[in-house]
Amino acid sequence: MEYVYTSNSQEDTLSFAKQFAEKLNKDDVIILSGELGSGKTKFVEGILSYFNLENQISSPTFTIVNQYDAENFPIYHFDVYRLKNISEFYELGGDEYFGNGLCLIEWGEMIEEALPEKYIEISFEKSDVNVRTIKICYRGVDR
Repeated sequence: MEYVYTSNSQEDTLSFAKQFAEKLNKDDVIILSGELGSGKTKFVEGILSYFNLENQISSPTFTIVNQYDAENFPIYHFDVYRLKNISEFYELGGDEYFGNGLCLIEWGEMIEEALPEKYIEISFEKSDVNVRTIKICYRGVDR
């Protein structure tokens, strides 16, 4: 299943991400792909905002993963952009997070072979200064 949404502003992206987050659960793995500045982190902010974690948001760019404690389960926010290869992800125990909390993985296409069988892929494409096309593909996930 595939869904396409056009965002016309950062506020639009935040709002859409909050709506999207309503259907998420502890076992979901979401990869976010797209060029720098395409809206991946803003989308994560929207998801975290849905879980009332907007005051705790920080980019995991230098730490690879940040953990947020939502009311019902942990949320793990990865940024794997700086990893040199897939083995670094395994060495960090990255795959051990799957199933233990909601996983949001920026640049997730870089670790595709480590992903579980079921995941949600969200790609972002800039078409104007503020306009983004957000495409959601459910890989083995029933929604």
